[in-house]
Amino acid sequence: MSHFLGITVLPEYFQVEGVDSVISRCLSAGATAIATSPYVMREVSEGDGHREPPIDAGAGKVRLLERPLWGKQELWVETTPSYTPELAFYSGSSYKPPEQSPWGIGKSKLIDEVIEACHDAGLEIYFQVQAAIPPGFRVQFGGPLDQDAPRLPDGRIPADRVAKNASLVSPNVRSYQTALLKDLLVRYPSLDGIRLDWPEYPPYRLDSIFVDFSDHMRSFAEANGIPFHDIQQAVAGLYRLIHNGLTDKDLETLTTPNEISAWLLSRGLSAQLLQEWLSLKALAVSTLLNDARETIQNVTTNDCKLIAHAFPPPWSQLSGMQFEHASQNCDGIAVKLYTMHWSMMLRYYLEQIHDSNPNLSETLLIKVLYQMLCVADDPPPTEISQVKYPGPEDLHIRGPIAQANKITEAQRHAAETPVYSLIHGYGTNEDFQNRFITAFDAANGRAWLNRYGYLGNSKLTAIGEYVRAKM
Repeated sequence: MSHFLGITVLPEYFQVEGVDSVISRCLSAGATAIATSPYVMREVSEGDGHREPPIDAGAGKVRLLERPLWGKQELWVETTPSYTPELAFYSGSSYKPPEQSPWGIGKSKLIDEVIEACHDAGLEIYFQVQAAIPPGFRVQFGGPLDQDAPRLPDGRIPADRVAKNASLVSPNVRSYQTALLKDLLVRYPSLDGIRLDWPEYPPYRLDSIFVDFSDHMRSFAEANGIPFHDIQQAVAGLYRLIHNGLTDKDLETLTTPNEISAWLLSRGLSAQLLQEWLSLKALAVSTLLNDARETIQNVTTNDCKLIAHAFPPPWSQLSGMQFEHASQNCDGIAVKLYTMHWSMMLRYYLEQIHDSNPNLSETLLIKVLYQMLCVADDPPPTEISQVKYPGPEDLHIRGPIAQANKITEAQRHAAETPVYSLIHGYGTNEDFQNRFITAFDAANGRAWLNRYGYLGNSKLTAIGEYVRAKM
């Protein structure tokens, strides 16, 4: 069968391992595309810059790189753009891209060399950038001003966010993202595509689900004839209930999915308004993706694709990523099967809900969340302490059926727009290989791998053997 296999190789690996060496390894693994980002990196003293790999709000501190950078599996780094941004493009936004640091000027040809080498090798080349985190190059290196942050129904900005996304409908942020895409496509006109990461409201923590009630969203909703105030009151009521009113009887009811609407009504909440809240998020996501699509079409003359990253169902309903809508603006949707994050997210949810309702049965609460989110094939654990971010030698949540079903459901809603499995390389060789086979097959041979830094030679060899056997 024909296949598509992309590998995310961030620029630091081209710097450390060499452009030709990296491309050769990717080709041997069966890659047909590479995604990178428009920056260069250098190591700095511990405590300066940012930790690599990302620490995922503390939960990911167990993660270590499988492919060392400058001889280290954990280090502190800083980045600078690989090009000189055209500041005139950003006149409509208060956000500006970082200036190119003097130390990066000598490395400014690196990404041009990567693009040329990929095309010479017959590989497509994409840029991965953040959808709503100025300056947009790496997830941990930016963040919006408070005035542009998404907010809870009571006006607070969620604390300790893993993803520092802005409100997707902030005019300031939308202008910035349009300028960023234009800037990149003018500077690098031969790109085959853009991969937008987090063009949604990432639901990593419980509070991050209960957004966006910013003034930007209020104006956006009102302009679209959507009853923002009523939705805000309904969501505030649900938030209060979850934080100070749940009982084991509620949990028992929630184990029966078709009882949820009746349960909400019995608790004085409107299922219709809550659905309108999710639809409002989806409209915000569609608007952001439409901005990106129009920018790409206006700037490029080649067939430059737009690929949106997405949380898998049913998280996608909470994030605003409704696949049937996203498919109208995208050439493809890459659905994340980041199973180590699933444990982290569940742990965040469980701790916050149980801390607010300490009399709840841990076993019953875990059962409800595992069932609602469809994360595993095996029975769930019985204690919250057993739900945790896996270490380098730990197995991830086991769920080949659950994982395949998420890809199948996403493709069903995306219709003719291709869905790619987006698989994370973190984990043991055997665990990763099992997850890769599940995901690759579920998406009919369409996959992206994130990231090269977790793909040791044994993993790359196993990928190549499996892909060639399927061809």
